[in-house]
Amino acid sequence: MSVRVNEEEFSAEVDPRLTLADFLRGECGLTGTHLACEHGVCGACTVMVDEVAVRACLMFAVQADCCSVLTIEGLAPGPDRLHPVQQAFMECHGLQCGFCTPGFVMSVHAFLRDNPDPTDEEIREGLAGNLCRCTGYQGILRAVRMAARGSSPSH
Repeated sequence: MSVRVNEEEFSAEVDPRLTLADFLRGECGLTGTHLACEHGVCGACTVMVDEVAVRACLMFAVQADCCSVLTIEGLAPGPDRLHPVQQAFMECHGLQCGFCTPGFVMSVHAFLRDNPDPTDEEIREGLAGNLCRCTGYQGILRAVRMAARGSSPSH
């Protein structure tokens, strides 16, 4: 299979049952895509495939053949700059232990692209497929608001 991951080409022969998450972590060395439930319930493994947010634990790597994949490692515009969603999570304390953060950030990135001016209810509904075991939801909600508005955090 051949896949473009974060603007870099990867080609490999893979087991047909290898998940995209395991491919990204094992073959590409991109460990920012986390695995938690491995049933598509928690959202920790969320990545973008051809600009659609997907659960990498539910997708076989071969299904991404000839696709473009964006992971948390490729989201920032450069090594010294964070993506606005990452910046908002940092400034609004939208992360606790950080394990779920990459999945949340990728989900928020896709959510705000499709809904740039969401209400709080829309944010809650849009992120219902991501779980934070540390229950840091208030900080995450503030971060999404900040990223949507491109403003400073409000508490």
